[in-house]
Amino acid sequence: MAEDVRLYIEQNNIRKIKLGVFDMDGVLRGKYISLDKFYSAVENGLGFCEVIFGWDSNDELYEGPEATVTGYPDTPAKIDLDTARIVPWEPDTAIFLVDMYDQAGQPLDVSPRQLLQKVIREAEALDFRPYMSSEYEFFIFRETPESVREKNYRNMTPLTPGMFGYSVVRASSVADLIHSIIDQMNAYDVPIEGIHTETGPGVYETAIAYDTALRAADKSALFKTGMKEISSRHDLIVTFMAKWRADLPGCSGHVHQSLWDSDGKRNLFYDAQGDHHMSDLMRHYLAGQLTLMRELTVLMAPTVNSYKRLVPGAWAPTTVSWGIENRTAALRAIPAGAKSSRIECRLPGADVNPYLAMAAMLAAGLYGIKHKMEPPDPWNQNAYTAPENTFSALPGTLEEATALLKESVVAREMFGSVFVDHYVTTREWEIKQFRQAVTDWELARYFEVI
Repeated sequence: MAEDVRLYIEQNNIRKIKLGVFDMDGVLRGKYISLDKFYSAVENGLGFCEVIFGWDSNDELYEGPEATVTGYPDTPAKIDLDTARIVPWEPDTAIFLVDMYDQAGQPLDVSPRQLLQKVIREAEALDFRPYMSSEYEFFIFRETPESVREKNYRNMTPLTPGMFGYSVVRASSVADLIHSIIDQMNAYDVPIEGIHTETGPGVYETAIAYDTALRAADKSALFKTGMKEISSRHDLIVTFMAKWRADLPGCSGHVHQSLWDSDGKRNLFYDAQGDHHMSDLMRHYLAGQLTLMRELTVLMAPTVNSYKRLVPGAWAPTTVSWGIENRTAALRAIPAGAKSSRIECRLPGADVNPYLAMAAMLAAGLYGIKHKMEPPDPWNQNAYTAPENTFSALPGTLEEATALLKESVVAREMFGSVFVDHYVTTREWEIKQFRQAVTDWELARYFEVI
């Protein structure tokens, strides 16, 4: 393997190496290293500072008994050579993702990527090969990191004006950017199946090609970072906030998922004789996700802002519900034939950490399979207007969702208490930061009148 990677580096004229780890919020943390350092790390491993999992998205250290490891040491790390990618917008540069381990050589309990790997191994032990993909919506602005701060994130200039979903004209008017996204993401091994304008000024939706679960998560996470890097080279800035402005649509991060046989040749969600061509396995998997959805919501809706999107009429779910091709429900079953039958989870926003969301979905689905759970009948009307008590409501705030995970016995069984306690601490920290903030809404409502 070491010789293979050396050949890869030489054949592609690579002169610089980037290493990266995705943190609790799905933010890519990393550094450039020399080729000599890289080759040494491939042979002998390296150390990577554990603080990556001990601070928030603004580099503030979490507080709490489960927040961090004392002293923030370098912890053993290994480069995942299967993640090799040439960075199209950085000539002669390759990027690799890194996994971190404890001093005993075991996967780090708090690592999101390794949590997903753990759940995938459980699926493989049952002779399943999980496949997934992501769709992301995001807003693009004619701004820079400096200008958005100067404007205090107000009155920003969108890439294009107006509410114009699926607009060929709008996309064509910025064809240089769109072509750059498609071509460079494809060269980055993040193949784009489709990209189009959504309803809103400067908002786009992109579908990433289906792949095995870990590769799908890698592609999803690298897409978000890559979009920011590509946009900056066009003097633009992109946001994946779930809801950046109250009067505009939110940004989704839907995940499509299916289980295949261990050879990856047969989609186990399809049954030509089943109701709606859904297999028993697909029903059990779906039922597990419904059963655990409330207590796992915070892994799919991780920020205070996430819950501004989960409101009626916003093309985002508000209830624990499912239906056949029903986009008002949390789970949309898509019985599309032997190759394409799948489940779409519509709960996550674009602010999601894909490793955690996919781990939560897969673990819940496997739980349903193990317990042979059955879902209720599909709801094929508008889930927002269903009679009261038809469905359980999804958590309405980050605080409520965090409390549900904290008390979840099943989540601790699936993910381990070390991870659950750490993640809960990170979300409680996020809640604390929000409570201390004085918002524009408060100033406008109370400053003069009260």
